[in-house]
Amino acid sequence: MSKIPFHICLLFIFIVASCKTTAPPKQAVVETQPLLEIGSEKFSIDDYQDYYNKNKFASDSTRTLSPEEYLPLYTDLKIKVMQAKQDGKDTTLDYREEITSYREQLAKNYLIDKALVEKLTNEAYNRLKQEVRASHILVSVSEDASPADTLEAYRAAVALRGRLEEGTDFGDMASRFSRDPAAKNTKGDLGYFTAFQTLYPIETSAYTLPVGKVSQPVRTKAGYHLIKVIDRRPNRGMVQIAHIMVKVDSTASTAQKESAKARIDEAYSRLQNGDEWGLVTSNYSDDKESRKNGGLLAMFGTGQMVPEIEEAAFALPRVNAYSKPVLTIYGWHIVKLVEKRGIETFNNMAPALRKKVVTDSRGKIIEQANAKRLREKYNVQELADQWQLVAPLGDSTLRTGKWDYLRAVSADWSGITLFRIEQTPYNALAFLDFVKRRQQPRPKDASPAVVFRRYYSDFVTESLIDYEKEHLEENNPEFKALMNEIREGVLLSQMMEEQVWQRSLSDSTGQMSFYQRNKERYNYPERALATVVAAKDTAILNSVRKTLTSSPYKLERKSKEILFPATSAEIGNQQLDALNDLYIIMEKNPEYIVEIAGYRSTDEPEITSSTRVRNVVKYLNARNIPILRIIEKDYGSFRQSAEPERNRRVSFQFYSQSRKDVEKVYNAEIPGAVMIREGHFVKTDPLFNKLKWQAGEQTGFDNNLFVWINVAKIEQPRPKTFAEARGGVINDYQKELEKQWLAKLQQKFPVKVNAQELEKIKR
Repeated sequence: MSKIPFHICLLFIFIVASCKTTAPPKQAVVETQPLLEIGSEKFSIDDYQDYYNKNKFASDSTRTLSPEEYLPLYTDLKIKVMQAKQDGKDTTLDYREEITSYREQLAKNYLIDKALVEKLTNEAYNRLKQEVRASHILVSVSEDASPADTLEAYRAAVALRGRLEEGTDFGDMASRFSRDPAAKNTKGDLGYFTAFQTLYPIETSAYTLPVGKVSQPVRTKAGYHLIKVIDRRPNRGMVQIAHIMVKVDSTASTAQKESAKARIDEAYSRLQNGDEWGLVTSNYSDDKESRKNGGLLAMFGTGQMVPEIEEAAFALPRVNAYSKPVLTIYGWHIVKLVEKRGIETFNNMAPALRKKVVTDSRGKIIEQANAKRLREKYNVQELADQWQLVAPLGDSTLRTGKWDYLRAVSADWSGITLFRIEQTPYNALAFLDFVKRRQQPRPKDASPAVVFRRYYSDFVTESLIDYEKEHLEENNPEFKALMNEIREGVLLSQMMEEQVWQRSLSDSTGQMSFYQRNKERYNYPERALATVVAAKDTAILNSVRKTLTSSPYKLERKSKEILFPATSAEIGNQQLDALNDLYIIMEKNPEYIVEIAGYRSTDEPEITSSTRVRNVVKYLNARNIPILRIIEKDYGSFRQSAEPERNRRVSFQFYSQSRKDVEKVYNAEIPGAVMIREGHFVKTDPLFNKLKWQAGEQTGFDNNLFVWINVAKIEQPRPKTFAEARGGVINDYQKELEKQWLAKLQQKFPVKVNAQELEKIKR
């Protein structure tokens, strides 16, 4: 086939286009068919698909609903929401405030660079595997210093580095030139640290430099740092310790220091001779907070504890091993190892790490990356000539945090546009108010011009973030869909509360009427009234059984006893610590009963021991522990102790009416050691798998546990009374009310389904 010359084609197109009698061809418009019509509203297949994908397990998590099965649930939801809108519930102040609150929270997840957060999270975890020891020299200069001052500090840092490269001792240079206040004592040594324990720029330098090398100047808010890496080692993990502390500080007299040393040595000797750790802690430790709990401290890792205790703790070879006395700035300590853990897996640590990378000094990196992204995404037009009108307002009061533009100049700043974001103007008045609101004192070397310009840059960034937030629905279909779901969810909740939930709870007549009509639904099967105890070994099982033989149950838990001076029964400061511990235990455990036992030496008056008991009881009564929870025992001079001071004591034994308290006490020592259940059990309960369905006591072994069951009686099936069935009645009554309400709504909002569109739904 021969080709038509190009100029003839052009001529033909021109003639056709010029012909007035020929209409231009119409583009066919394909109209999207709705999946569903409810009343006058139409709902698309895309909306339904989105809801279906999220809720197809709604009724039964073991089975996926088909698109046809989910359709009634979707339709009911839309009808309820339509009624809510007709009632004006989406226009109320409460509704708008609730939606605004949800939007603020959800928007945060869409305004952050998730890929960067994940990158920093992985980086942090990999760094946590190592500990770095480094030293630094600080050449101080404010981040808001003038360009000239900043350049001078940078050159000084470069000059210092040159001398270090020539072989000058780093520690000597740090003690002479570093502006870090601690440098004179530490010679710049930062010790061992890991991720999150220093500023991110310093951390990054330390983790990327070879051992022995000195970095180029590293910028932080404080100035320029020279970093030298001394050593690296694997992360030692985390430890938890208990300690005994005898306080003494550097200002103490020689006699006080000697007394403290003698006291810690005596405590150490007691431990060496076999005394129980808790008793020695109670008698010797000056740390009041930890003493209440056997000296236990929170778990810590490298860089989180004073160095002497840290080194002593990590050097302990095994759990329950304890150190020789260790001296710190706080005094003398004996350290006992309670637990040691290695670094956790990434999956376990990731959620906490993601929060940390956003909130620590890495957050600045994320903010800067976000600002850059937004400037690239949106058209930002900055008006330099307008800025020149505003710039002179940045005076020296910015350093003190007492700046106020109204004092300087009176002008209509709202009429001056500083910049535009996608044609939206941002005026000078908003910026000046921003500065006034955000200002804070700055270092003396801060340049007002640099500070003012930094505020301007922050204002542009914040305006971009606000602009992005305002237009999230337009730019992010996922966020738009989520907000639509939340709006509908809030309206649905309000309607259900009004039409179903509140009505079902407050309508006692309706509840009873429903129960009377449906009594056959509410029955008890054959049940056993029993107590079940399961334990990891028979010794514990038998001990629990013995405890449960008489009520109130004697608990394997005691509080610190109180020692009194000879012939004294007064409650003084020394006794108050132990009594406060006792009160806390009684307050936290409302089923506890305490037996208060008083003792006296043989050479004390007979009344002394009972007076001691009465004074303790008065203390508890004054703190609202009733007399019904107290048992008084006066043992006088009986049961004399080998330790004379203990003959002048008041001791405490706890009891409880609750079997759950018995369980809790046993499990405090060994988590999961005991399980106690009481009440009614059905025949299919797994606890009865290998036991007979009959009254009486039985023992067995199941699922690696020794089990004892005491069945008081077997109860035959019977109907539930209204009181017994009330929870189920209310639940079923709610379903009936909702069904009745929906029937009315379905008459008001007729439903049409496009079956052909429904067939297109992806399962």
